[in-house]
Amino acid sequence: MPTSENLKDAFAGESQANRRYLAYAKKADEEGLTQIAKLFRAAAEAETVHAMGHLRVMGAVKNTEDNLQDAISGEAYEYTKMYPQFLKDAKQEGVKAAATFFRWAGEVEETHHRLYGEAATALKGGQDMPAAKIFVCSVCGNTVLNEVPDPCPVCGSPGSKYNEVH
Repeated sequence: MPTSENLKDAFAGESQANRRYLAYAKKADEEGLTQIAKLFRAAAEAETVHAMGHLRVMGAVKNTEDNLQDAISGEAYEYTKMYPQFLKDAKQEGVKAAATFFRWAGEVEETHHRLYGEAATALKGGQDMPAAKIFVCSVCGNTVLNEVPDPCPVCGSPGSKYNEVH
């Protein structure tokens, strides 16, 4: 297999390991196993270092304008094609939990698409986006600027479930 394909596979594997290990750390914390949780978080950070290295070697990180266009394209695919198909499949198979999360993810990806579009417009005007607080719902991932909605318009969770991104 050519190195370019190996880099893509390594990036995907390391990225998935990072997320999996963070989920494991959260569970260990819930079980009162703080040192094991810390080990999982350390390994997750190491996997991030690996993933970012693979991405850098692939030349996949460009300038911000190109990165925004890539993000806009990816989010558009997710909310217009990928998640609608996943939602349809989950409903047909009767997997309600998956259907719910696919619906939520699709709605949030559309929001990301819009926000990236706003960022691209600002950048084309020679500016950064206007200063704003950014919050993410810890239940569904809904992303909002400045004001936390209560309840979340995507999943219905209370506003207290939002975390500010710094």
